Amino acid sequence: MIDIALDMRQYDCPFIDTTDDADLSFAASHWEFNPAAEQLETRMVVEAPDRYELDQGLSMLREHEGMHGFDLIAKRGGAARIRTTIRETSAMSTIRRNDGYITGPFYIEDGHETWHVGFDDEGLADGALAGLERDNDFSVRSREDTSIPEVSELMSNAGAAMTLIDGCQELSDTERETLETAVQGGYFESPRDATLGDLADEFDVSKPAASKNLRRAERKMINRVVEALGELE
Repeated sequence: MIDIALDMRQYDCPFIDTTDDADLSFAASHWEFNPAAEQLETRMVVEAPDRYELDQGLSMLREHEGMHGFDLIAKRGGAARIRTTIRETSAMSTIRRNDGYITGPFYIEDGHETWHVGFDDEGLADGALAGLERDNDFSVRSREDTSIPEVSELMSNAGAAMTLIDGCQELSDTERETLETAVQGGYFESPRDATLGDLADEFDVSKPAASKNLRRAERKMINRVVEALGELE
């Protein structure tokens, strides 16, 4: 299997158009294509900085000419779950004509969309990429020729991967930023290239506050790592 990750900008996608004008993001949790109607039904998680931005963005999406159906499933603060139906885009048509298939979730933000698509051989993959160039802007983030044993291992350990993703999503913005800064600054190296004082100065907080944010992030991630280790096949 040829597995390709794309940074895609479609010019006929309602979600991309909406993120061009509104400060929100979409993550697809489920999708189903209806070939007879040439429509894509999705269930998505939508996130925005606050409820006002969320409402503005959802209103834009609902009124987009490319939307064939829109249902609000749940909403809380700056997040919502929606069910949508859109017409087939040019990129979708190109992928389908080359016998491509979706291998991972969509993520859309700032006018760009992350796609994970698969093909059974190199020729089909090359044909799809050539076709996409006609009506879309995109870059290939990665391209891998995955063997059958590798695919089997990936699928059998999907639960462990989702556990790690859940751990990342449990972090608050402050915890995530503190942990990322600590890793990038060399806080966990031996000897350390960064100190707790450096982290405190970076975020303009006291050393106890920086330590507390870092320990919270570590605890959440370590718990999820241990849980994921138990799920590995």
